[in-house]
Amino acid sequence: MGGLSLWHWLVVGVVVMLLFGKGRFSDMMGDVAKGIKSFKKGMSEEDEATPVDRPAPRLQTAPPPEPAVDRELRPMKDDRPNT
Repeated sequence: MGGLSLWHWLVVGVVVMLLFGKGRFSDMMGDVAKGIKSFKKGMSEEDEATPVDRPAPRLQTAPPPEPAVDRELRPMKDDRPNT
């Protein structure tokens, strides 16, 4: 009950061949290979597009705004309705 015997693997192989078939399986593997090649090509193009020697641009910082200082201190107006 622990492992798979030769007969189990044969049944699995027959089911896989019936589902995918020789042509479908090879087409699918060809598509996977094309995907891997295009991924590698894209990664190499990205590396070539970014120059390594140029440092990152520095951000221009503006001085902080001056706080608005009110010289005359007044109490807040009461905006509650009178009842």
